Amino acid sequence: MDCHTITEDSKVLSKKNKILLMGTPNVGKSVFFSALTKLNVISSNYTGTTVSYMEGAYKIGDTEYTLIDVPGTYSLSATSVAEEVAVRFMNSNPVAVLFVLNAADLEGSIKLALEVLEYKIPVVFALNLMDVSERKGFKINIKLLEQELGSSVIPTVAVKNQGLDEITETFEQLLKTKKNTKIDLVCSGCSGCSGCAGCGIAGSNGLDYWERARQIVRKTVSRTDAKPNFLDRLGDALLHPWPGIPLALMILIISLGLVVGGGKALRSIVLLPLVNQGIVPLFERLITPLNLHPILHNILIGNYGMFRISFEWILALVVPYVILFQVQFALLEDSGVLPRIAVLFDNLMRKLGVQGGSLIHVFLGFGCAVPAIIGTRTATTQKERLMVTSMVCFAIPCISQTGALISLLSEYSMWLLLATTLTGVGVFVIVAKILGRVLKGSVDPLILEVPNLLIPEPRAYFKKLWIRIKQFLVEAEGPMLIAVFIAAILAETGVLKGLGELLKPVISGWLGLPEGAVMSLILGIIRREMSVAPLLELSLTPLQMYVGAVVSLLYLPCLSVFGIIAKEFNAKIAMAITIGTTTTALFVGGMMNHLVLLAQRIF
Repeated sequence: MDCHTITEDSKVLSKKNKILLMGTPNVGKSVFFSALTKLNVISSNYTGTTVSYMEGAYKIGDTEYTLIDVPGTYSLSATSVAEEVAVRFMNSNPVAVLFVLNAADLEGSIKLALEVLEYKIPVVFALNLMDVSERKGFKINIKLLEQELGSSVIPTVAVKNQGLDEITETFEQLLKTKKNTKIDLVCSGCSGCSGCAGCGIAGSNGLDYWERARQIVRKTVSRTDAKPNFLDRLGDALLHPWPGIPLALMILIISLGLVVGGGKALRSIVLLPLVNQGIVPLFERLITPLNLHPILHNILIGNYGMFRISFEWILALVVPYVILFQVQFALLEDSGVLPRIAVLFDNLMRKLGVQGGSLIHVFLGFGCAVPAIIGTRTATTQKERLMVTSMVCFAIPCISQTGALISLLSEYSMWLLLATTLTGVGVFVIVAKILGRVLKGSVDPLILEVPNLLIPEPRAYFKKLWIRIKQFLVEAEGPMLIAVFIAAILAETGVLKGLGELLKPVISGWLGLPEGAVMSLILGIIRREMSVAPLLELSLTPLQMYVGAVVSLLYLPCLSVFGIIAKEFNAKIAMAITIGTTTTALFVGGMMNHLVLLAQRIF
């Protein structure tokens, strides 16, 4: 599989045998792509999962085609970056289109389908989410829908692999004949045309497409006597302030409690004993008899040794929280809860200068800032993209960093954890307010498709969970091990002590931290969570711990985040955010230190 940014000029546009996978956001295209290409792709139950296009090999009969998962859009009017890339692909001479319709919300899908049909490219329609449609009491006349659209319509439930073989068989027949299903269509007397050579609406505007889509839905969809079940009623409740806001807060508190409580339990009961009583002593027994040079011995198994710190910092401190966060976050994604939270808190986010849909990117930022920044491509204005990116970089810790902070602070006091959290929230609000005034441009109103509330399909859920955990292990473990190696080198060569003396006015004078805390600032450049881990090795007072946690929380983006900001915007913006976050971290940390000391002297 190849994944490309939607702004790059790729040779994929010139490929001959390509089939486009298209549809509105949140209709399950990524599930189709994963199943048809036999590749692992993450899919989520909210808008904006596929903000880059992906390509993979799709075997139909004896021929191999390139299947391209085009970013989900609501129209082809090219008013956003995602729509522009969709139009570019439609104009690149694809041999066919696999268009995914939303059976549970057919009108919007058909409106976009009518726009696609105008390009006179053979189309096969997958009518997905049939199980949800039936649950909601809709009955769709498939044969009549085929007549209205002039193309084959295959009922599917993609997450259960239902209907996927039929799609491939239909494509095999369609591509053998090489007929244009729109041009060759004989008018069936549909309600949207009068003797046309197809059911598209030549020269239509957006309102014409919507009217035609409504006509088709009225003609092909009927209601059964099915009553809304518990999930439908809960989904509706989560869209209204009462009882939606209390329910949403309860869900978030329970999720956070499971991550924090479960992570602490896993760390203290399983991982710390495993590391301190099993893994580290094993390496000590293996390395000590080798009689290595003292410096090399210490680099391997000393206080900052790779075979000690890598397990204490990474395995016991970071991994349990990462795994439990991914368990909870994937559940919130696939259930459809996140978009409902975005709608509920739209008014609050509006006061900060962005729309409620930005909350989804903020939640993504708690996993990692990189996908959160990439996800802002779905924003309709550059101002909102830049605001959300900056807010995430300034005040949203990734889950590895969050786990490390929770472990560190909770050993002192939950009040320190609360104080650090409130400090981060304060910076988040201030940054949003400042950027809202400084940046030129506007932020559009919230337009967000709210998906159906679902119980995640187990196979798809655990597949996604495994992909994300594997991505963390592959992408994050390497840089963290490099950070541990650097820590060992700095400690054993005396460089750390020299840097501590050089930065003593900042570290000790302004922040009130011991000189050894300079290690946090150095390692945080590589990975943000590694700015927390060195604090474990220092005997800090509660105030020092709070200040160190605040600096770590607000510290500069790690190298991977810097790279993605430079790619998505430019190096100037990446550098400005880096300088801004570093300055903010040191300023706020020092201010908190001196304010608390002043309060202690007064009271």
